[in-house]
Amino acid sequence: MSKLGDLGARLHRGEVGYDFIGNRKIWYGLSILITITAIVALAVRGLNMGIEFQGGAVFTTPKSEVSVSQAQEYAEEASGHDAIVQQLGNGSLRIQVGGLDTAQSDKVRTELAKDLNVPEDKIAAELVGPSWGEQIATKAWTGLGVFMILVVIYLAIAFEWRMAVAALIALIHDLTITVGIYSLVGFEVTVGTVIGLLTILGYSLYDTVVVFDSLKEQTKDITKQTRFTYSEMANRSINGTLVRSINTTVVALLPVAGLLFIGGGVLGAGMLNDISLSLFVGLAAGAYSSIFIATPLVADLKEREPAIRALKKRITAKRAGAAAKGDSYDGSDDRSADDNEIAVVGPRASRRGRSSEQRG
Repeated sequence: MSKLGDLGARLHRGEVGYDFIGNRKIWYGLSILITITAIVALAVRGLNMGIEFQGGAVFTTPKSEVSVSQAQEYAEEASGHDAIVQQLGNGSLRIQVGGLDTAQSDKVRTELAKDLNVPEDKIAAELVGPSWGEQIATKAWTGLGVFMILVVIYLAIAFEWRMAVAALIALIHDLTITVGIYSLVGFEVTVGTVIGLLTILGYSLYDTVVVFDSLKEQTKDITKQTRFTYSEMANRSINGTLVRSINTTVVALLPVAGLLFIGGGVLGAGMLNDISLSLFVGLAAGAYSSIFIATPLVADLKEREPAIRALKKRITAKRAGAAAKGDSYDGSDDRSADDNEIAVVGPRASRRGRSSEQRG
């Protein structure tokens, strides 16, 4: 067995592990810091909205010896507006200029042909109206709202409302981080970006549900035992699925990284880069939130329940009593009121084994 596989097995059995729940205040603080930074960046810098949202013209030139910086200078001089120039994989240039109407677009195209020393009819011009971008943005917000509502309803039915709330907060956390990075770095927000943002929600939710499913199974009838508190079981659930979450994220990130760094470089910037960039940032944020945010939040909410608080007090008291006697309490003396069996978390001994022990 590989070292990673062996580690995963030991984590699943609870032989080793990291105290994610015990250190949750560190991760909460880090997430709050990132969120505040993202909000400040959005308030100060805003988002670099693409041509699809603000309207304008997109010019695609044939292969040229003119550099990107020089082409940007030509475009800004001809239009009087800020321009974004990207070199495509075949050596051609993609020039975006916002705030142009049809007449202005024709004039800029003529000037660019002269400055770049290429035939005017070889420059493809595409005019985009701002109303189209507004429609896309409205549909994106509608889709996001419907998705969030369906997620909350499903998780509340399949698990419980506390997990639904935690998953919703984790999804908002992922979107905030992704949008904040776009604002800080100045990445252009295009239709491809919106598609990528909507896509990462599914990936983020998948990791979260995997941990929640393990937690639901392990905490079934948790109040009938006094070996583990709810937070400890939540921590075991995270550790038990940790390697799986890491493997899933790495496998998902590798093709996205290929699209972003290799495909974008070979095929040139455009929709491919826009989608893969948002996916790459969002997938990493989703893996972080499912481990460090969602499950600790569930544990915090559950620990407020009277039954779970009472369980924690009983366990704490028994551990304190065992410590006073110089022993370590492992819950082995805890018996269920229903079947008088040892109430432990994990596989139980077979009936034949128990009968033999009783006869012995």
